[in-house]
Formats: sequence, C-alpha cells, structure tokens
Amino acid sequence: MSKRFDAWNETKKKTEVNERKVGIKSRELFWVKIGQNIGSEEYGKGENFTRPVIIIRKLTHDLFLGVPTATALKHDDYFHTFEYNHESKRMVNTSAMILQVKVFSTKRLMKRIGMVDKENFKTIQEKIKRLIDPT
Repeated sequence: MSKRFDAWNETKKKTEVNERKVGIKSRELFWVKIGQNIGSEEYGKGENFTRPVIIIRKLTHDLFLGVPTATALKHDDYFHTFEYNHESKRMVNTSAMILQVKVFSTKRLMKRIGMVDKENFKTIQEKIKRLIDPT
C-alpha cells in the first residue's frame, strides 16, 4: 500500500479552515477525518481520509478524546466489539480500537452516524482506564 501523504496534506489544509461548530456528546459516533498517519497508527480511508470515531469525552469547545473504530472484529484488552444502530437504520458491527485512543480537533468531524449504548460505552471506558493504568 502506498501512503497518500500529499493527498492528505491537501485535505488537511481544507479541514484546518473549517469554522463549522458541531455539538458533540459522549457515546456518539462520527465520521472523522483522521488522516494518513505513520507506522501502525490508524489512518482514515477514502477521499477525506475518514474513519468512524467514538466520542469518549468533550475536553474543550474544540477538542475531544476519541477512539477510532474498525470493521475487523476483535475483542481483547485493546479492542471492544459491539453493535450500534447506524443512522441508516441498520445495525452495524464494529470494533473500538482502544489502543488508538487520542485527542482530536472538532474541525475533523464530518457527520454523526450513531450512538454507542451505555453498557458498551462503559466497557470501552474501563478498557481505556486499564490501558493507561494497568494496575
């Protein structure tokens, strides 16, 4: 696979000037422009380098803590598989990639696509806590 850094750079320039304000809540899933990243960091796909991301916590008016998701279903200390009701009214299976938790700018948000139920969200939060402090 060839890296698409030049294309991502052009998309990133357009994303930086995004002035649209999007209200967010914990547990929501959004398409997020996460970009073309390095090494084993998860990257976005498609024209806008997007991937569904779970909003874990709003940090400031323009930053949030998020966890990217993947269609490859894995379930261990670093992943959590769950199902959510997609905006298209169909159920979607996905895996939260706990080990890829990071801070995102709200400028990267594209479109809300669903909500994680409270039980699965609590499990994801617990796995994040264990990732940070395994004792």
